[in-house]
Amino acid sequence: MSEKNEQGKRAARERLAQQRERQRASERRRRTLIVSSAVVGVLALAAVVGVIAANSGGKNSKGEAAGPAVAPSGATGKDSLAIPVGADDAPSTLTIWEDFRCPVCAQFENAFRDSVHEMERTGQLRVEYHLATIIDGNLGGSGSLRAANAAACAQDAGKFSAYHDVLYSNQPQETDDAFGDNAKLISLSGKVPGLDTATFRGCVEDGRHDTWVKKSNTAFQNGGFQGTPTALLNGEAIFPKKGNEPITVANLKKWVAEANKGKKPGTVTPAPSGS
Repeated sequence: MSEKNEQGKRAARERLAQQRERQRASERRRRTLIVSSAVVGVLALAAVVGVIAANSGGKNSKGEAAGPAVAPSGATGKDSLAIPVGADDAPSTLTIWEDFRCPVCAQFENAFRDSVHEMERTGQLRVEYHLATIIDGNLGGSGSLRAANAAACAQDAGKFSAYHDVLYSNQPQETDDAFGDNAKLISLSGKVPGLDTATFRGCVEDGRHDTWVKKSNTAFQNGGFQGTPTALLNGEAIFPKKGNEPITVANLKKWVAEANKGKKPGTVTPAPSGS
């Protein structure tokens, strides 16, 4: 009887080990390791490729959206794929490639938002946002695309920065495609004063900027980037580190100050609005 009990216990342990291994394998497939750490009391983010770009654009791809790419108002850069925030003549430019479903992007934004807005308001920094949809491709769904289109609609209304921040502050779990629901995106627009209008609602529901978002994602895929977020200060990668220095609030401010040394701050009109 004792031998049978021992065999039963052994079998139970083996089943438990197999179950745990399946869970670990599922987590590895879901995304690569994300490491968050505090450095001198300030949140520092370090990520080993939040989402692999090479895997993007797969599961839910339905081909190109019908019609031409309609860029949001004020979009700049090659093919008008960048949404700018901050002074046009700021001495430094922070280029960010993001996906609204990407959890590491939310960590990055929620940690550095206040400092980035401060540098925008004082004319030290101009930020150029590029939107990607790689989580849709990796996990299925349409939340990345729908949220990016809604953000572009907010740009048409002159409220991109505030709505962008609201989306990241209210980001669902990576596997939850809540942003795939236009009603959810419209509901969140109520957190930005003056954004929830008939024009905004129509833009969101009609997918006015869908083809533009897909074009932006294609540019991301063709850009040789490793994942989201990708952050470049004056063209140099700074996430998760710049050289041997990890990105922290203090280091980001220092890097911008070093890049701007001897240069005049830009003229900011108006200052970026808060959420």
